Amino acid sequence: MPVTTDIVAAYRGPRTVFRRLLAMGANEGRALAILMAGCAIFFISEWPRLAREAHLTGQELNPMLGGALLGWIFIAPLIFYAIGTITQLVLRLMGGRATAYATRLALFWAWLVASPIKLLHGLVAGFIGPGPGLTAVGAIWLLAFLWVWVSNLREAGWGQG
Repeated sequence: MPVTTDIVAAYRGPRTVFRRLLAMGANEGRALAILMAGCAIFFISEWPRLAREAHLTGQELNPMLGGALLGWIFIAPLIFYAIGTITQLVLRLMGGRATAYATRLALFWAWLVASPIKLLHGLVAGFIGPGPGLTAVGAIWLLAFLWVWVSNLREAGWGQG
């Protein structure tokens, strides 16, 4: 099934889609591709906000884009791997039996599933700017991400020890 179809399906039933991803078997390359796709979308979502900021402050846009590229494509994946490892250790302490791969994939998939909302957030930040609209879209993104992540962790084996 195409990734875009899986993303839409994950909003209706995140556990079903994640179960299908886990059934494909442990493949670290697939997990990394999911994470990198999510990070690339987040990098793209920053473009309108950075363009607005560069225009309003008179700064050059290219160095700002370079910094965002470094952060989202090179540094953020390392942080996500650390968060995934810490999450797996915490779940083990709570009696869960999720594997390290399943825990990382749960985080990476939730990140990718929530990325379309982040694109909307970037557009609001670029065209409207700070305000209640931006805060509302950010809150919706956070809730969607957390909902999918927790659903994925439950499917991966959280609390089944």
